[in-house]
Amino acid sequence: MLIRICLFVCVAAAIVFAGCSKSENGNTNTATTNANKPAASTAPATTAPATAAAEKIGVPECDDFIEAYDACVSSKVPEAVRAQYKASIEQWRTSWKKLAENPNTKASLAAACKQSAEQARASMKTYNCTF
Repeated sequence: MLIRICLFVCVAAAIVFAGCSKSENGNTNTATTNANKPAASTAPATTAPATAAAEKIGVPECDDFIEAYDACVSSKVPEAVRAQYKASIEQWRTSWKKLAENPNTKASLAAACKQSAEQARASMKTYNCTF
């Protein structure tokens, strides 16, 4: 029971982080300015998959979601707020990896990742992300 509560709290915290960071995207000039710098946006994109591959959760639904979300954040989210989204990714990865290591919680983790993906899909439409 305690593990399910922890899982719920982790998912709720991730939703709150994603929702809080949405309100800070009022400066659209940053997105335009960063779009003109292909070298800067290419370097993190090639580094991120290597990091993600090294830290797989072990649950396909979670791994696929984090990979797609990270690609969206790396390529479409303005640099001014990108760090907040990256922090959410790392928080998900850390908490989900711990939950995946426990056989009692691993079974329910796939459903939690699917739910997080659906919520993130709706909130990331602001940045024209499709995953």
